Amino acid sequence: MTKRLVILGGGESGVGTALLARAKGYDVFVSDRGKMKEEYKQVLIHNEIEWEDEKHSEAKILNADLVMKSPGIPNKVPIVSRLIAANIPVISEIEFASKFTEATIVGITGSNGKTTTATLTHHLLMRDLSVGLAGNIGDSFAKQILEHDYGHYVLEISSFQLDDIADFKPKIAVITNITPDHLDRYDYQFENYVASKFRIAMNQTADDYLIYDADDDVIVNHLKNNPVQSTLLPFSLTKTIENGAYYENNNIIITIDNDKITMPTTNLTLEGKHNVKNAMAASTVAHLLKIRKQTIRESLENFQAVEHRLEHVLKINKVQYINDSKATNVNATYYALESMDAPTVWIVGGQDKGNNYTELYSFINEKVKAIICLGVDNSKIIEAFNGMVDVMVETQYMSEAVKIAYKIAEAGDNVLLSPACASFDLFENYEDRGRQFKDAVRNL
Repeated sequence: MTKRLVILGGGESGVGTALLARAKGYDVFVSDRGKMKEEYKQVLIHNEIEWEDEKHSEAKILNADLVMKSPGIPNKVPIVSRLIAANIPVISEIEFASKFTEATIVGITGSNGKTTTATLTHHLLMRDLSVGLAGNIGDSFAKQILEHDYGHYVLEISSFQLDDIADFKPKIAVITNITPDHLDRYDYQFENYVASKFRIAMNQTADDYLIYDADDDVIVNHLKNNPVQSTLLPFSLTKTIENGAYYENNNIIITIDNDKITMPTTNLTLEGKHNVKNAMAASTVAHLLKIRKQTIRESLENFQAVEHRLEHVLKINKVQYINDSKATNVNATYYALESMDAPTVWIVGGQDKGNNYTELYSFINEKVKAIICLGVDNSKIIEAFNGMVDVMVETQYMSEAVKIAYKIAEAGDNVLLSPACASFDLFENYEDRGRQFKDAVRNL
């Protein structure tokens, strides 16, 4: 009997899953409570897949054998609660798609750095291996399995995707770091969010690997109290690591089963300490997968940084404009402010996810000369930094924020967009926010 798969959410992962499921003989129905993009509708129509948008028809959803939901939909929404109550399995795209590939999977999660680490890992592997880049990034994982089925996949995976796995098991898992984020989805309990991230290793065995930041107390303590089966490969900036990676005299030193390689970091295209960590994680994956040392070194040196992540846009009147729109939490903004080496006009704000701004105070005192609040509700930011800078302004328009920054900044200063918040109050997503910033800067 044909199994019925219902897909909630008609975005990239939803439509990709629909195509793969259809090819594998499922009866497929796609339902989106919002408005679907025209291009996705056309793909479904062309492939004769039934769909609806701007509603959820319960009768057509609750008769599913299996449901794949978009990571953006919380479990608390009524339709998902009903599915769970009816004991209908609700899974994520990575869970569904991974059943249809024999590829070696590298899964990368973390609060920050996962896009850079995933993109860099893919870049290090692609010269020698057949490898796809998917998950939270690029074309959907399911669609790539249908169209290419590479021998390897690098997946950038969010906690929301991990919440809906059952058997998913990457050969190599990476946890870049864990800091408070998305707490609104985890009942404001940090430990729930931490446990969610560690689901990446829950099905791993001793033949699989977990690469993680040994300088991150949250990760280290969780591992102490909740041991995993995987072979551990830590990386560290501060201590010597016997099996894993560490940093010494501007070199990354990686040892796996007594096989040691040394990579100089002096020519890294990525700036900042956090990017040395991202490079360590990516190089450890490459070393595990037997990429030649020379290839790793060359690839590290010619890697182009990710858009919207500390992206240098333009210099105008000796003022550097920097787009860090991808900084959607406080920790990401911490790294951005840490790497500023000049007085900075900081554009911050958006949809708050339960942020605590105190860890930024030392940088505000030391580096920030003015704060421009760009959000619908800026009260929390104003309260947090009141009296710490001479100038604090509010606006709800990116063009105005950039014009104000232009007036305040002097030769030698930086203007930094690093919002520390989600973008959905004023923008479609962080990419839209970053592009509007870049357009406004170019219009100056």
